Amino acid sequence: MDVSFTGMLTNLKQKYDSKKYKIEDLCYSLQETTFAMLLEVSERAMAHCNKKELLLGGGVACNTILKEKSKIMCKERNAKCFVPENQYLVDNGAMIATTGISMVKAGYKLKTKDPKIYPYQRTDQVKVFS
Repeated sequence: MDVSFTGMLTNLKQKYDSKKYKIEDLCYSLQETTFAMLLEVSERAMAHCNKKELLLGGGVACNTILKEKSKIMCKERNAKCFVPENQYLVDNGAMIATTGISMVKAGYKLKTKDPKIYPYQRTDQVKVFS
């Protein structure tokens, strides 16, 4: 369910440099293409995993258009769409704290003198405790 934006910015720069397109049209095109890609992969993941809920997160989830498109997609799938308040979407500290609370409640103990930090670890590689 990965997405790749390889080449999009290069293509946009070439179009911009050609002076054939208005910058607002290029920006709109980038936004629409990106959101279409994100929603397609989200919808596919929901179908393959038999899920009926979508949770948006991160700074991009502050975008009103993405929120609306997500709600439409979920409504068409008879699914629920959850979007936290913007103040919780841009502050990773709140997300990290919430994750830490969940981990402590699940019995996870981290030895602070020897933390293991994996900066390139993907979310689908994280061991989840139940």
